[in-house]
Amino acid sequence: MCQRYYSTPLSMEKTLRIRTKAHTTTTAKQANSRESNVRHDGGGGGGRGGCREEVWTETTEAEEPLSPFGRAYHTASLNTCILVIFGFATSLDIGFLKERMEKTLIRHPRLRSKPVLDTKDGEKERWVLMNTFNLDDHVIVPVLPDLDPDMEKPDKFIEDYASDLSSTPVDLSKPLWEFHVLNVKTSNAESVGIFKIHHSLGDGMSLVSLTLAASRKSSKPEELPSIPTSMKPVSKSGKRSLYMYLVAIWLMLQLIWNTFVGITHLLATSLFLRDTNTLIDSKKVNVHSKKKIVHRLISLDDIKLVKNEASTTVNDVVVGLTSAALSCYLRTTSHDEGSISTETDYSKKKICLRATVAVNAREAVGIKDLADMMDKGSKCKWGNVTGCIVIPLHVAMEKDPLEYVRKAKLVMDKKKLSLDAKVCYYMILFGRKLLGLKLGTQLMYAVASNATVMFSNVVGPAEEIDFCGHRVAYITPTARTAQGHAPGVVIHFMSYMNKMSVAVCANQDMLPEPHKLLDEVEGSLREMKKVVLERKLNRKGLD
Repeated sequence: MCQRYYSTPLSMEKTLRIRTKAHTTTTAKQANSRESNVRHDGGGGGGRGGCREEVWTETTEAEEPLSPFGRAYHTASLNTCILVIFGFATSLDIGFLKERMEKTLIRHPRLRSKPVLDTKDGEKERWVLMNTFNLDDHVIVPVLPDLDPDMEKPDKFIEDYASDLSSTPVDLSKPLWEFHVLNVKTSNAESVGIFKIHHSLGDGMSLVSLTLAASRKSSKPEELPSIPTSMKPVSKSGKRSLYMYLVAIWLMLQLIWNTFVGITHLLATSLFLRDTNTLIDSKKVNVHSKKKIVHRLISLDDIKLVKNEASTTVNDVVVGLTSAALSCYLRTTSHDEGSISTETDYSKKKICLRATVAVNAREAVGIKDLADMMDKGSKCKWGNVTGCIVIPLHVAMEKDPLEYVRKAKLVMDKKKLSLDAKVCYYMILFGRKLLGLKLGTQLMYAVASNATVMFSNVVGPAEEIDFCGHRVAYITPTARTAQGHAPGVVIHFMSYMNKMSVAVCANQDMLPEPHKLLDEVEGSLREMKKVVLERKLNRKGLD
């Protein structure tokens, strides 16, 4: 009996059709060698009962140049790989996993292409589609002496494996991705898969769209997963009062001012403005020392409870959580001489601690369908289309834990009413053309290294999904640069169903106890929830 989720996602089929249209100038021999990208066997009847089976035949695609951001992510200072840790609710069937990848994931041409970086005679750096593609080179099943499914500390094993994997250079002789299969039962999953992909392939929006195209809703295997979005109400009235025009003018003035302030702050950060000297100052550590990746799951429902009480957004709450956790960590951890450390230091001196945030600079916002991103005329194109903003983190001792969320809301409201990310994106493109790749990349690196934290928050599926035919328990993304610093601490949040994953990637010399920072995130959320529940009880008592 054929299951419905065997069929290829519609977005993948559409992508293939889009790509096939571009290959009309081929020889007769080439045209005969690749009759069709997708064959549908069985049709509406026959022995398969109408269920589709796809057969993939290799195609020849024109070479594509590397984008400016793709080239930057191959330089020594910004060479970055992304890890996505999937926790699965069942053991991974390797044969079935490969079968599903062949019919979905690797149909994306970029996942079958390798970069050509050492060019000669004025040729551009480009992506070249591989003539032969071996999936076994990319689905890795490690054979390790300590790989025991019933090991004593499986969570630590996964963290150590991910940390070691992130420090291993990506093999440029083949397409720049791997999927590592670890059939080890952890505290939150029956097995784990780690998707390692080079950042030059795409940004967070591109990679989430790719992941969703290879997934299905668990409750409805024939449907692709969806991402929750918040839509602003649109006025249907055609009349415009003088008050509305005045409001529009005021908002426009705020937009211009906020953008000017944000870009000025960004330029100052790239040139001379640095954070306060604290424990997590990346400049004090050995750039070659090992980085550690740890992660934890917290309750998304608790975050939404705080969000509703503070009349803000989930993103504002996680920024506030980050500020609260860093404040507690710096206040309670042993410190080096010369750094801000004790409670007296907090009261005497204001701490400047900032985070760089990569923001989508496309005209279209939100996670889009993969086929739409692959269409060359799309406003939401595939690749690295991101700008950078710098946000201050509120590091202080607050009696009311919700104050961290209020401070975060004030900062993020200004960023929402600005064009920082888009202006930054075009400034980087212009800077590379004017100054060259090396100087342009150094400016990007300077922003990241002069700020202490790199922060991101990704919205994931709200319903349970199957990735390549396997039920997903949690999803945790993180990123690591090859250079030892830039920045000191990387903190990633991603929501999935009713969970929020928190991943921390940091230099072990600088952050020897990364789990303690996760403890502070969890403890700060617990304190915020406690305050919210107490206020609700007090309001009920007054009623």
